[in-house]
Amino acid sequence: MLRIIAGRMRGHRLRTPKGRTTRPTSDRVREALFNILGGRVIDSRFLDLFAGSGAVGLEALSRGAREAVFIENNRQALACLHANLVAVGFQDQGRIMPVDARRALVDLAARDCIFDLVYIDPPYRQGWGAIVLPMAAAVLAPAGLAILETAAAEAGSPPAAMIMKARRVYGDTALNFYTRAGGLAGWSL
Repeated sequence: MLRIIAGRMRGHRLRTPKGRTTRPTSDRVREALFNILGGRVIDSRFLDLFAGSGAVGLEALSRGAREAVFIENNRQALACLHANLVAVGFQDQGRIMPVDARRALVDLAARDCIFDLVYIDPPYRQGWGAIVLPMAAAVLAPAGLAILETAAAEAGSPPAAMIMKARRVYGDTALNFYTRAGGLAGWSL
């Protein structure tokens, strides 16, 4: 059972879509992610791309993020995401955009929306990271951080607009941390 790990809504169980429609980020990986992010989450604007059940963005809200935008276009996942957002009482801080990640990033950039933290969790081994990571640079704050979740075996190089700061592997999952080129030069994990 998926649950919120820490913060105001610690222990709250989350609904997930049945079947293999989505691949929820495990508790272990989410805990590691938020341990790395630490205080950066507090009062942040958080973007959760390929949100699925919303577990990562809801965890951010539980840990003090000011707001979260959830991007998901799968109907089953959207139903769970909406139910989870309401169940934990974050509907005033969370907004769901039921569209494709590329379309959402274009729309957000056109409206000059900027996020401190961008979490990207696309289907593994389908090339989505290479497609959306460069687009995410347009909505990432100058001192922001983008995190791309991939299969541990997946390798890739950052787009010109981004610099890879770190990579952490947890079993078959990897977290890849990026900053905008020219931003957070001294930041490290």
